[in-house]
Amino acid sequence: MNHAVAKLRTEQLAQLTKPFMARGSRVKRCGNCRVALTHCLCDLRPSVPTHAGVCLIMTGLETLKPSNTGWLVADVVPHTWAFVWTRTEPDPALLALLADPEWQPYVVFPGAYAAAERVVTELADAQPMPPSQPGGKPGTRKPLFVLLDGTWHEARKMFRKSPYLAGLPVLSLEPGHPSTYRLRRAGHDAHLCTAEVAALCLDLAGEARAAEALAAYLAVFTGHYLSAKQSVPVDRQDAEHQRLLACHPHTGTATIGHTQRMTP
Repeated sequence: MNHAVAKLRTEQLAQLTKPFMARGSRVKRCGNCRVALTHCLCDLRPSVPTHAGVCLIMTGLETLKPSNTGWLVADVVPHTWAFVWTRTEPDPALLALLADPEWQPYVVFPGAYAAAERVVTELADAQPMPPSQPGGKPGTRKPLFVLLDGTWHEARKMFRKSPYLAGLPVLSLEPGHPSTYRLRRAGHDAHLCTAEVAALCLDLAGEARAAEALAAYLAVFTGHYLSAKQSVPVDRQDAEHQRLLACHPHTGTATIGHTQRMTP
């Protein structure tokens, strides 16, 4: 696995002074999907071409947790970047991405925590982008959703203490339904996991195919993860699997990728 979150996890592991012990750390997990080898779902991983992009700003420990759903976003959305959050020394590559004229970044966060003039609930019309080379034609800026990936407490801290995000519009979403994520306990029903937020953003950007694939993939990932934890087999014929399989190219939606299993 070589997507942005996987690479960031590898970097974080290399910097640890002592082993990171996640819950269920004795479980032999697939190095790609992070689920127990007995319940691997790599053959079900969808990948959908998208116009929009996702920038994950993650706490250091979040990259190491097998239940992290930012990893799922990177699995599905080809244009995904991931950076570890720091308040005073942001990664220069992050700053360059936020300033890249190809992209229009939006910090996705509840509007109640931002000044009213920064808050938007819809994406702006496509903004012109200067030509990439002399004599070229200007294109349009693509939406880049900046997601703060951590616990709710950590996300609020990142939002308040990241001056490099202060000049960006804040996209405030109205989910319309409570979170269905079952691997961690949220402080409030309105607090969605990262993959759920990303799916809403993709849908708002007109990326319905990617949004559906990500939502279906999250449901199957959760089912495999919990089944492994409970030592029960997975029913690959259930409604959640059928929903994900409906994202197969034969039905005109997404592609199902297969990645060789790797033991971490």
